[in-house]
Amino acid sequence: MKKLIIVGLSVICFLIANPVNAQEEDKVNFSKEELKFSKMDASPMDLALYRDKNDVAVARVIYSRPQKRDREIFGKLIPYGEVWRTGANEATELTLYQDMKVADATIKAGNYTLYTIPGEKEWTVILNNKTNTWGAYEYTDKEDKVRIKVPVRQAPNTIESLSMAFQESNKGADLLIGWDDSYVKVPFENVK
Repeated sequence: MKKLIIVGLSVICFLIANPVNAQEEDKVNFSKEELKFSKMDASPMDLALYRDKNDVAVARVIYSRPQKRDREIFGKLIPYGEVWRTGANEATELTLYQDMKVADATIKAGNYTLYTIPGEKEWTVILNNKTNTWGAYEYTDKEDKVRIKVPVRQAPNTIESLSMAFQESNKGADLLIGWDDSYVKVPFENVK
């Protein structure tokens, strides 16, 4: 019995003296050379989320925000009449959490890529089935779910970074896409 008590106390003393720590190998302090985060992207990602009156998520858009930086945007940096990723880096991603109506088409809940074809007086907004794409390089109209033409509107002030926001409307929400001195409104209607 003495041996059992001595062994038990020895084990307890050993555990107290040498605590087991799963993170013991993890370093807490790093030197500048060891800890390297990437610099802020020139076009950081952002998202816009639309929630209904019951605070339920209806739609979300994830996009990169290029900066104007004293450049002429539409017609120069972003050519008129060409498919644009509607942002920078990866193409803009739209998630619908419920079925919505765009133009005359009912769009099922799911993920889509949002492309645009900017024009001087109107834009063509495209919801495309092919997702997880870089830029508009892989774009094909064969994957288009819907296209809608929307008028270009004059912004009341210069929009330095490409910006997107949902604005509640009588029938659902409008996706506002603005940059430089203009913006467009893309209507999304609730499906009853």
